[in-house]
Amino acid sequence: MSPAASTEANLRVTTSPRPGSRLAVEVAVPAGRSQKSYDAALEKLSRSVKLPGFRKGRVPRPVLLQQIGPLRIRATALEDLVDAVVREAMQQEAIEAIGRPELNEAFELVLQRFTPGQELTITLEMDVEPIPTLRSTKGFTAEAEPVPFDPARVDELIEQSRRQLATLVPVEDRAAAEGDVAQIAFSGSFVDNGEPIEGGSSEGMEVELEEGRMIPGFVAGIVGMAVGDSRDVTCRFPDSYPQEQAAGRDALFAITLLELKTRELPALDDAFAQQASDKPTLAELRADLEQRLREDAERRHRANRHEALLTVLVEQLEVELPETLIQQEVRNLIEQTAGQISQQGMDVKKLFTPDLVRSLMDTSRPEAEQRLRRTLALKALAAAEKIEVAAADLEAKLIEIRQGLSDSASIDQERLRLAVAEDLLKEQLLEWLEANSTITDKAPVAEETSDASEETSAKEQPKATKAAAKPKKGAAGAGGGKAQADGAQP
Repeated sequence: MSPAASTEANLRVTTSPRPGSRLAVEVAVPAGRSQKSYDAALEKLSRSVKLPGFRKGRVPRPVLLQQIGPLRIRATALEDLVDAVVREAMQQEAIEAIGRPELNEAFELVLQRFTPGQELTITLEMDVEPIPTLRSTKGFTAEAEPVPFDPARVDELIEQSRRQLATLVPVEDRAAAEGDVAQIAFSGSFVDNGEPIEGGSSEGMEVELEEGRMIPGFVAGIVGMAVGDSRDVTCRFPDSYPQEQAAGRDALFAITLLELKTRELPALDDAFAQQASDKPTLAELRADLEQRLREDAERRHRANRHEALLTVLVEQLEVELPETLIQQEVRNLIEQTAGQISQQGMDVKKLFTPDLVRSLMDTSRPEAEQRLRRTLALKALAAAEKIEVAAADLEAKLIEIRQGLSDSASIDQERLRLAVAEDLLKEQLLEWLEANSTITDKAPVAEETSDASEETSAKEQPKATKAAAKPKKGAAGAGGGKAQADGAQP
């Protein structure tokens, strides 16, 4: 603990660290200052009191004390005194608090100790900016998940595009087969009690006969039916089904095949390429897809390398996270979630009930802490290795971004500058880490389609293929999409 020198404010201030990146600030308020605050409170309250026979502001002190009460006067004086000395002490010690400083004891207890004309000592506690340090900044060894380019993806994307551009042709001379499109009528009921499934019926719905689009067994039950046939099909709702009343239960669906169609795929030629994309030839379409898929694989591989480096860097971090910063980051995450939901057309105010918000605050905390640690680890690396963004690079990037904005005048330029500078610095820090570390690829594992690769493939498809990557989910959809919000549909 190190007492600060007195200033013209005549406050004696002592600071001492507390766990969790907090700071205790003890302030000794001189006797004269406490008396001055009491007198000012008395004067302020006297101007608000109206008594018969006295002019406003001219009520004698004994009468005023009797009317207002000494406790209220002392409480007003103490409130004003604490507000003033907190500001002065923070300025005197050049303390940058995160959030609002708080008394370390109840206001009522301080009020009991407050006697005008006598010295008063109060102690404040507050979160302050953490000072992150790293045990080491270089020479790390990390393993990253490889993202190889798969040439077969080119053919897959082209086939998806062909399916999207296919012509649906009626089928009358054979039974339904996988890959067909069926128009069906159906009604469903639960096997255990025979009750109808809410939302589990339709007079006419188009179903693509592909496994995975419906609950298990639904498509298989349609395959083999001829137009006009009716069949009872038993299915089981998955345990993870979004509608709780249907999850894990057996269901019986009475299905009638109303109409059957098959796809006639367009020929793989230049005309198809022109219809599916902006490329004049099939060869150029293939080359463009291959190039973009290669670039995407390289981009995701680089992201994996950076992810691995950040993981080992955070392991070197020494810091105590202040609760205020954690709560701010939790709120940021919830706001991001709300923004994403709003963009999907949902009513955020109805969805985000107080109970849901409290639950999200609890479940979001680990991610918030992880994000903070990564940010602070990079901040410590920049300070330790003196890495910063060159002014010329920042200005060049800002010019590039502004040129791509339709209405840059409406954007807060200072916030834009800070965001761009932050992104550029992070990029420089990751490049520095990569140059000063050893990164190897993890051994390949059994191939499986990840969410990231599916998302990326949709971005790389030609225009018709993009639509093909978003299959329609009708009343019998397998997922928990919008259609299923209306009832327990298959």
